[in-house]
Amino acid sequence: MIEVFGYIGMIIVLFSFTMKDMMKLRILNSIACAIFVVYGIMHETIPIVIMNILVILINVFYVLKEKLRGWKE
Repeated sequence: MIEVFGYIGMIIVLFSFTMKDMMKLRILNSIACAIFVVYGIMHETIPIVIMNILVILINVFYVLKEKLRGWKE
């Protein structure tokens, strides 16, 4: 059952890289990373948890940056 999270996360990551729109890529990638965080917690693999949390934070930073840029224009 735990492995299902890994496979779902993997499929979403792969699918996210087919996006032409960078905003959609970042959102889908963040969803996949959140799934990998759950997967990492279930497997008690802290490096997977930390790396995916950091990727989520990077994606959130750029999504917010893009939203703020859009509001200024």
